[in-house]
Amino acid sequence: MRVSDVDILIVPGLSGASEQHWQSRWEAKLSTASRVVPPAADPHDAKAWIGAVAEAVSRSTRPPVIVAHALGVAAAVAAVPMFGGKVAGAFFVAPADLGEGASGFAAYSRDPLPFPSIVVASRGGPDHSFDAIEDVAAAWGSLFVDAGESGRLDEASGHGPWPEGLLTFGKFLSRLPAP
Repeated sequence: MRVSDVDILIVPGLSGASEQHWQSRWEAKLSTASRVVPPAADPHDAKAWIGAVAEAVSRSTRPPVIVAHALGVAAAVAAVPMFGGKVAGAFFVAPADLGEGASGFAAYSRDPLPFPSIVVASRGGPDHSFDAIEDVAAAWGSLFVDAGESGRLDEASGHGPWPEGLLTFGKFLSRLPAP
C-alpha cells in the first residue's frame, strides 16, 4: 500500500508530540495522516484515550494504519477489540512498560494482534523494559525492531526528524496487503 491508500492515525504518548517530534513531522509530511487525541482534559483518562482511538478508526474512510508512540501504544492496543477488523496495520514505537496498571491502563493484552504490526524499542528507553516489550511484541505476532541505545525515540533523544523510522514505516506500509 501507499500513503494515499490508507488513513494514517498518529497516536502520541502522554505528553503529546511537540512540533519537533517525529510524529508531528510525519503528520505534516504524510498527506493522509491525522492526530488522535483524547477528548478529556485529563491525559490520564485511559477510557477516553482508548475511545478516541476506536472512534478515529471507525471514522476512517480508507484502511487505517496506526502510528503510536509510548503510552499511545497502550491506548491503541486496548482499543483493538473495538476495531471490528478494520485496521490494516500498526507501527508501535517505544511502548510504555505498563507493569501493574501504570497510568490508568491495564497491562497489555498478550493476544495476537489481528493485523500486521511492527514494534520498535530502544535498549535505553527509560519508560520500558526492553525485554518485557520484546516479549509482548512476540505475543502480539509483531515484527520486532531493536533500535539500540536510543532513549525514548523522541526529539529529546535526537529523534526529531527520525529518517530511519520513516524509511522503516515506508517499507512496512509497502508490504501491507491491499484490502
